Amino acid sequence: MSTYLNAPDNDWYKERLAGAVFVIMAAFSLLLIRLFYLQIIEGEEYRRLSESNCIRIQSIDPPRGLIFDSRGELIVDNRPSFDVSIIPRDAKPVEETLNRLAGYMGMSQEEMLERLEKQKKSVPYKPVLLKQDVGRDILAAIEVHKFDLPGVVINVKPFRHYINKGSAAHVLGYLGEINLNELKSGKYPGTEGGDFIGKYGIEREFEDMLHGTRGGRQVEVDATGRVIRVLKTVDVKPGTNIYLTLDEELQKVAEKQLVDKVGAVVAMDPTNGNILAMASSPTFDQNDFVTGLSYKKWDELINNPDRPMENKAVQAVYPPASTYKIVTAIAGLEEGVIDETLTFTCNGYHRYGNRVYRCWKNGGHGTVDIYKAISESCDVYFYQVGQKLGVDKIAFYATASGLGSRTGISLDNESSGLVPTSSWKKKKMNKPWHGGETLSVAIGQGYNLATPLQMVTFMAAVANGGTRYKPQLLKQIESADGQIIEKNHAEIVGRLPVSKQYLDMVKKGLWETVQDNHGTAHGIRLKQIDISGKTGTAQVISKRQSDSDIEDGPEHHKPHAWFVAYAPSEAPRIAVSVMVEHGEHGSSTAAPIARDLIKQYLERNPD
Repeated sequence: MSTYLNAPDNDWYKERLAGAVFVIMAAFSLLLIRLFYLQIIEGEEYRRLSESNCIRIQSIDPPRGLIFDSRGELIVDNRPSFDVSIIPRDAKPVEETLNRLAGYMGMSQEEMLERLEKQKKSVPYKPVLLKQDVGRDILAAIEVHKFDLPGVVINVKPFRHYINKGSAAHVLGYLGEINLNELKSGKYPGTEGGDFIGKYGIEREFEDMLHGTRGGRQVEVDATGRVIRVLKTVDVKPGTNIYLTLDEELQKVAEKQLVDKVGAVVAMDPTNGNILAMASSPTFDQNDFVTGLSYKKWDELINNPDRPMENKAVQAVYPPASTYKIVTAIAGLEEGVIDETLTFTCNGYHRYGNRVYRCWKNGGHGTVDIYKAISESCDVYFYQVGQKLGVDKIAFYATASGLGSRTGISLDNESSGLVPTSSWKKKKMNKPWHGGETLSVAIGQGYNLATPLQMVTFMAAVANGGTRYKPQLLKQIESADGQIIEKNHAEIVGRLPVSKQYLDMVKKGLWETVQDNHGTAHGIRLKQIDISGKTGTAQVISKRQSDSDIEDGPEHHKPHAWFVAYAPSEAPRIAVSVMVEHGEHGSSTAAPIARDLIKQYLERNPD
């Protein structure tokens, strides 16, 4: 009875099971048919496609941070550069592709093959750069014939652009391709071969902030290397923007004044140490370095006798000449060997031992006090002050005034200059110091050496009442979206070793240098602006030779021209140092340059 009752249920179960098996078999059949179709019938085509398409990672260079002057004027930016590269894996046959490309590029096939050979150990799908920064004609030709140029790609990269060619070149610096040693050093994280980094100046000093962070994208490409689709993108992070203390308009005035001259000009704000202008002549165009300088051009630069690659404001050293008499005057007053009432008689020479030391004024200055000695730059007066002080006393005041040591400015290869002492000579030359050498040192000759930057820093301290500030080039650093990251603050590094009473006496003499009719720089007097300053003429050969021998001799025998100044005299807002190599006279060559800078700056900044 139970068997009979269960029979219909078994039949139903069998029918359901058979149906399920049929569905499963049908599904497997369809799958097998599809696999057969894909593997056998369409296999060759899909095999071709799988070999032709691949996923690649493309690097994206970050835009380098921009550089502005103190007023927000853009002086260094980036422009797009179209670079032609080839991906060896996609450019088959390579020789045939390069042969076609050579006709459009203006390059020989051999030259391009040579570049490929240098990169033969690289990843085969990594682009090999053939030519940077191609023009519109080449770009258009490649785009039109791109289907005949498999593996040839054009990348757009941000290229550095120095807007005013050669302006502030020694301050801004330039870029160069990173070398193997720099890559291995670990100092440049996130960089790779072919990247450009700061090699000099501000570009180098703030490389880590200006460089930015590289981005990239994951793309699918076809057999010719063309991008089919973008799968994923990692955004680049632009470099931060740098604002300098430079006043670009003042910088242009300084550079214009130095055209056809060899020398340097530095202007500083005496209230905080900010560098307002720094020019070195001759200069160079930083844009030449962006695409790679030719050996011929580099050879011309480094073998030029006027040394265009040298920043003469911070790297070149010169005898400070009569500008150093300010130091000698401070030392003499503080040590009590002279005072306001003491006078010396100048007959045009001073006899010391068996030698006669001449004054620059052959007929002499007559009776000379401290004010006349400074304003008329009497050598005889300072010979006698130096004789009373001795070289080591003078050296103490010079060193305490910041001379003979680096200022600490954020630029490459700053020179320390030289403040000679008796022990220095003994150590350096194994010879004793002679008294006659002190006389030369007292007027800024002899072994004395200083940079134009040191002299403007010293003069700024005289101007502001004795506070020595560290010279600054950085005003502030901002992110790409305008957020202030870092702001410059004035940094006091010391004080001049002089009391207010004696410093005021020195400043009176500096005022008379320009404002008195007998002052050595009276020719640059301005009606609306009182300028205080000191001229200097640095001999480059022995003064024992006659003046006519020097004046009529070769150019490189002529003396260097100095002038240091500040203005307005009562409430100084700018200090200037000018040095012109073989310019002969500070009063006629260097002083007018300083006057023009002061006039332009104060007229544009009346408050």
